[in-house]
Amino acid sequence: MKKSIIYLLLGTFVSFFLNYYLLGSLGWQADLYHAFAFGLGWGLAYFVDRPEWALPKKMGLSFLGILLLLLIGFVFFSFEIAIPSIIKFSTVFVAYYLIASFRESKSLRK
Repeated sequence: MKKSIIYLLLGTFVSFFLNYYLLGSLGWQADLYHAFAFGLGWGLAYFVDRPEWALPKKMGLSFLGILLLLLIGFVFFSFEIAIPSIIKFSTVFVAYYLIASFRESKSLRK
Protein backbone atom coordinates (compact mmCIF):
# COMPACT_ATOMS: atom_id res chain seq x y z
CA MET A 1 0.00 0.00 0.00
CA LYS A 2 2.85 2.40 0.78
CA LYS A 3 4.41 1.93 -2.65
CA SER A 4 1.03 2.51 -4.31
CA ILE A 5 0.68 5.84 -2.51
CA ILE A 6 4.26 6.75 -3.42
CA TYR A 7 3.52 5.97 -7.09
CA LEU A 8 0.31 8.03 -6.91
CA LEU A 9 2.16 11.03 -5.45
CA LEU A 10 5.20 10.68 -7.69
CA GLY A 11 3.05 10.28 -10.81
CA THR A 12 0.96 13.29 -9.84
CA PHE A 13 4.03 15.42 -9.11
CA VAL A 14 5.90 14.55 -12.32
CA SER A 15 2.85 14.84 -14.54
CA PHE A 16 1.83 18.18 -13.03
CA PHE A 17 5.22 19.76 -13.58
CA LEU A 18 5.49 18.42 -17.11
CA ASN A 19 2.03 19.70 -18.02
CA TYR A 20 2.26 23.01 -16.20
CA TYR A 21 5.77 24.07 -17.15
CA LEU A 22 6.58 22.30 -20.41
CA LEU A 23 3.46 21.32 -22.32
CA GLY A 24 1.20 24.30 -21.78
CA SER A 25 -1.27 24.97 -19.04
CA LEU A 26 -5.04 24.90 -18.76
CA GLY A 27 -4.68 26.55 -15.37
CA TRP A 28 -3.03 25.01 -12.35
CA GLN A 29 -6.27 23.47 -11.07
CA ALA A 30 -6.99 21.57 -14.29
CA ASP A 31 -3.34 20.57 -14.64
CA LEU A 32 -3.34 19.24 -11.08
CA TYR A 33 -6.55 17.30 -11.78
CA HIS A 34 -5.11 15.72 -14.92
CA ALA A 35 -1.87 14.96 -13.07
CA PHE A 36 -3.89 13.30 -10.31
CA ALA A 37 -5.57 11.13 -12.96
CA PHE A 38 -2.12 10.07 -14.18
CA GLY A 39 -0.88 9.38 -10.65
CA LEU A 40 -4.07 7.54 -9.69
CA GLY A 41 -3.79 5.33 -12.76
CA TRP A 42 -0.20 4.44 -11.96
CA GLY A 43 -0.76 3.93 -8.22
CA LEU A 44 -3.97 1.96 -8.62
CA ALA A 45 -2.49 -0.27 -11.32
CA TYR A 46 0.39 -1.10 -8.99
CA PHE A 47 -2.02 -1.67 -6.08
CA VAL A 48 -4.19 -4.19 -7.95
CA ASP A 49 -1.18 -5.97 -9.48
CA ARG A 50 -1.64 -8.97 -7.22
CA PRO A 51 -1.69 -12.43 -8.81
CA GLU A 52 -3.97 -13.81 -6.10
CA TRP A 53 -6.75 -11.32 -6.88
CA ALA A 54 -9.39 -12.26 -9.44
CA LEU A 55 -9.79 -10.13 -12.55
CA PRO A 56 -13.30 -8.88 -11.61
CA LYS A 57 -11.91 -7.50 -8.34
CA LYS A 58 -9.10 -5.71 -10.19
CA MET A 59 -11.47 -4.26 -12.78
CA GLY A 60 -13.95 -3.26 -10.08
CA LEU A 61 -11.30 -1.24 -8.27
CA SER A 62 -10.22 0.42 -11.51
CA PHE A 63 -13.87 1.28 -12.18
CA LEU A 64 -14.03 2.92 -8.74
CA GLY A 65 -10.99 4.99 -9.74
CA ILE A 66 -12.80 6.12 -12.88
CA LEU A 67 -15.91 7.01 -10.87
CA LEU A 68 -13.80 9.02 -8.42
CA LEU A 69 -12.25 10.98 -11.28
CA LEU A 70 -15.65 11.58 -12.87
CA LEU A 71 -17.11 12.77 -9.59
CA ILE A 72 -14.24 15.21 -8.98
CA GLY A 73 -14.29 16.33 -12.62
CA PHE A 74 -18.00 17.02 -12.82
CA VAL A 75 -18.16 18.76 -9.44
CA PHE A 76 -15.18 21.09 -9.92
CA PHE A 77 -14.70 21.25 -13.70
CA SER A 78 -16.59 21.01 -16.95
CA PHE A 79 -17.29 17.97 -19.09
CA GLU A 80 -14.44 18.94 -21.43
CA ILE A 81 -11.92 18.78 -18.57
CA ALA A 82 -13.31 15.64 -16.88
CA ILE A 83 -13.35 13.28 -19.87
CA PRO A 84 -9.65 13.63 -20.86
CA SER A 85 -8.69 12.70 -17.31
CA ILE A 86 -10.53 9.38 -17.71
CA ILE A 87 -8.66 8.76 -20.95
CA LYS A 88 -5.35 9.57 -19.24
CA PHE A 89 -6.18 7.26 -16.29
CA SER A 90 -7.19 4.41 -18.60
CA THR A 91 -4.12 4.83 -20.80
CA VAL A 92 -1.74 4.67 -17.85
CA PHE A 93 -3.62 1.71 -16.35
CA VAL A 94 -3.50 -0.27 -19.59
CA ALA A 95 0.12 0.70 -20.28
CA TYR A 96 1.12 -0.66 -16.87
CA TYR A 97 -0.38 -4.05 -17.70
CA LEU A 98 1.01 -4.01 -21.24
CA ILE A 99 4.51 -3.55 -19.85
CA ALA A 100 3.84 -6.23 -17.21
CA SER A 101 2.69 -8.68 -19.89
CA PHE A 102 6.22 -8.81 -21.31
CA ARG A 103 7.56 -10.17 -18.03
CA GLU A 104 7.43 -13.88 -17.33
CA SER A 105 5.64 -13.29 -14.02
CA LYS A 106 3.06 -11.00 -15.74
CA SER A 107 3.56 -8.58 -12.87
CA LEU A 108 5.76 -5.58 -12.24
CA ARG A 109 5.73 -6.25 -8.50
CA LYS A 110 8.06 -9.22 -8.70
